[in-house]
Amino acid sequence: MILFRPVGQKELELIVESGYKRYPSRLPDQPIFYPVLTQKYAEEIAERWNTKDRFSGYTGYVTQFEIEDSYISNFDVHQVGDTYHLEYWIPFEELDEFNKHIKGQIKVIKEYSKKESSILDDM
Repeated sequence: MILFRPVGQKELELIVESGYKRYPSRLPDQPIFYPVLTQKYAEEIAERWNTKDRFSGYTGYVTQFEIEDSYISNFDVHQVGDTYHLEYWIPFEELDEFNKHIKGQIKVIKEYSKKESSILDDM
C-alpha cells in the first residue's frame, strides 16, 4: 500500500540521515505516528500547518512510501475530517516495527515554504 506523511524540516533531516529508510522516533508530546492515505490530505497538512509551525522550520514536505499490506492491515483507518482525511494511527512504541515494513525508500514528492508573513498571521 502506498501511504503519505507530511513532515517538517527537522523530521525530513532525520529521514535523510536514515538513508530514506525510516521515520524518526516520536517526541513525548507526539503519542501517535499518523501516515495518511491520500496525497491531497498530506499536501493540505504540509502546506497549511507545517509552513506556519516554527518546529517544522516553516517548511512542509510530503513524503510517500510503500508499506507491506499484511502489516498495515493490522491497524484501523480513521476518518478525522472530510471524506479524504484518512489516516492510520500507529502508537509511538510501534514505530520501530512499522519502519521495518517499509518497502524501498521514502520519497519526497512535494515541498511547501512559508509565504511572506503578514501582520494578520500573528492575530
